Amino acid sequence: MSRIGRAPIDIPSGVEVKINPDNEVIVKGPKGTLTKKLHRDMIIKTEGAVLVVERPSEDKAHKALHGLTRSLLANMVTGVTEGFSKTLQINGVGYRAAKQGKKVVLNLGYSHPVEVEDSDDYTLEVPDPNTIIVKGIDNQIVGEVAAKIREKRLPEPYKGKGIKYADEVIRRKEGKTGAKK
Repeated sequence: MSRIGRAPIDIPSGVEVKINPDNEVIVKGPKGTLTKKLHRDMIIKTEGAVLVVERPSEDKAHKALHGLTRSLLANMVTGVTEGFSKTLQINGVGYRAAKQGKKVVLNLGYSHPVEVEDSDDYTLEVPDPNTIIVKGIDNQIVGEVAAKIREKRLPEPYKGKGIKYADEVIRRKEGKTGAKK
């Protein structure tokens, strides 16, 4: 049996979980509401203050969906209680970010500034000119927005310039060593 799939999900106080037919799960919490339609074959039940995911058979596809469904539900519960965040760092001379109203303006060495707007699903914070924090309740959206911002100027291996995740390690390469004699 799946080690991840069989682990129960504790529902903290203040969080309300509703399971509709066709496995549409609605999770309400202090930070907001998340709705996700999960695979119809998975069996999702609430037993008191615990959420349990079971699979109907030992079929290979059901085994694969078991852990996935449990992880998605756990992320929904975590999202409405604590939320998710990703921190991006900007490295490079003249590269910086600034918050202007509901948008973040990035100067990344292009001939024009790059703008990224806030949304209802996520917020962007700029605590200093070299750091951007993406926060939200949906883990998938937070990761996607962080990846799109990183894509604006990928980190390069020679000088390390660009936008990288705070916990990312860029493998540095050695440049040319000069003419051989």
